[in-house]
Amino acid sequence: MDIAPFGLERWFAEYEHEADIMLAESGIRSLDADRFDLDPGKLGYVIPTNGDPEFRAEVGDRYDRSADEVLFTCGTQEANFLAFLALLGGNAGRDGEGDHAVVVTPTYQALHAVPEAVGDVTRVGLEPPEWELDVEAVSDAIRPETSVVVLNNPNNPTGRYHPEEKVRALYDLAADNDAYLLCDEVYRLLADEPLAPVASMGEYGVSTTSLTKAYGLAGLRFGWLAGPEAVVEAAWRWKDYTTISPSLFGQHVARQALGDAEDGILSENRDLAARNRERVRAFVDERDLSWYDPVGVNGFVSVPDGFAGSREFCRTVVEEESVVLAPGDLFGYDDYFRIGFGLPTDELEDGLARVGDCIERHSR
Repeated sequence: MDIAPFGLERWFAEYEHEADIMLAESGIRSLDADRFDLDPGKLGYVIPTNGDPEFRAEVGDRYDRSADEVLFTCGTQEANFLAFLALLGGNAGRDGEGDHAVVVTPTYQALHAVPEAVGDVTRVGLEPPEWELDVEAVSDAIRPETSVVVLNNPNNPTGRYHPEEKVRALYDLAADNDAYLLCDEVYRLLADEPLAPVASMGEYGVSTTSLTKAYGLAGLRFGWLAGPEAVVEAAWRWKDYTTISPSLFGQHVARQALGDAEDGILSENRDLAARNRERVRAFVDERDLSWYDPVGVNGFVSVPDGFAGSREFCRTVVEEESVVLAPGDLFGYDDYFRIGFGLPTDELEDGLARVGDCIERHSR
């Protein structure tokens, strides 16, 4: 296995800890721990190691699936990683072996880098400025050995929320080719009217998510994979060699976040995302920039005039204004940069003012 360096994480490692404002964060601002009971009792492993059966059954109900069709993981990152190990080069409930994935891009690097490390990948690009999903292009990319089609919805970095009819068409396409549709849905519940999750669409649907992006609980490192039992079982076998069990502390707080507190948390976070989106929309308009009006807390904004590309622009902003943005070249689009607007509003406004000052200074 040979995997590419994670460009976005290396960029953050270079600048994030020294900068004043992190305007590239892709999740909602973090909740305070004192909102929850923080005593899980004895700090042992979660037993069984795929997660508490009763809690898995509760999560499974969200997908019309059973407890055995849910695997608790350390965040969405592990859920996706285990899903790819289960699906590529193996036969988790699939006739024959498949070592090929079709990945809709731009997207979070792990969604194409991990399958590229264990199999073969064909990328199908979304085209700016609308970033519309082309189901026919995905169809053209599928091969007999294709075992999984990969989608991130809402999309990171563009914020494009592909409509239900497109996602269902993609599911039907995958199923007709004896392949799974794996959808990273970590931003789904930030939408005012979330679509049905892919894992609820049928036998070939696999959903991954966590409490990181929509709930503001990144530090829990708690997520899950939901899908057919054969896929979940194969992923669990791999998990025995990664983190063994999910975090006991994470599971304890997750039960609270997904219980009586859930509606309040999501309502609060959606309101924050909506208010902040309006502020970024005004900034984009004032600076004569462009973006696709996003769902979630990420926007993909055109690079201002006066800069050679996204890397030069973002480096200039962080070195002159101590504000971190994400260069679009890390997603394959050098004419754009990613901005995150899930942070507290006062920090967002400070960051936007600094970025605006940098743009104005270099446009003179």
